[in-house]
Amino acid sequence: MTQDFFQAFILLILVTDPFGNIPIFVSALSTVSPERRWRVVVRECAIAFILLLLFMFFGKHFLKALQLSEVALRIGGGVILFLIALRMVFPQEGGVFGATEGNSEPFIVPLAIPALAGPSSLATVLLFSSNSSSDLIVHVGALVAVALVWLVVLLGAERMQRALGERTMTAVERLMGLILTAMAVEMLLAGIREYLKTL
Repeated sequence: MTQDFFQAFILLILVTDPFGNIPIFVSALSTVSPERRWRVVVRECAIAFILLLLFMFFGKHFLKALQLSEVALRIGGGVILFLIALRMVFPQEGGVFGATEGNSEPFIVPLAIPALAGPSSLATVLLFSSNSSSDLIVHVGALVAVALVWLVVLLGAERMQRALGERTMTAVERLMGLILTAMAVEMLLAGIREYLKTL
């Protein structure tokens, strides 16, 4: 159970990428008054957490309603993870999710969605959907732990960016992208193996 928790925790950290999202949060919050920034961060993290939790609990029903198999989701999730991992390893202008626009206070988009609860993290928690209550408890615990990491990292985003510098933040993001690439390939291969068993 401890190993499952650790694996789920690491995978969720990689797909939600709080360290890689530091520049996005700093940029989006630059027009928000300093005394309101922490409230915005907490609100956006809470929205992302609730959305991921809903997908985790109702993932099976969502798949059945759309008539999607878990194999298709695993392969599709692997492809999405791989594409996002490539953008992390080879950064593009505007970051992983593109440039953010507008001078108003950010609400849901782009911080909660897609920065934290993006397609890859939604696909990942859908994979965590399980009929086993013990597995579900482990995955919910991992999501709670990851949400706490979001808060710690993103509440100190400005200080962290100033302390570490742009080069170090880029290096961390590329390293996480490299690990995520390997996990995406493993997810893709697992989906293909499951599909071949049905033939």
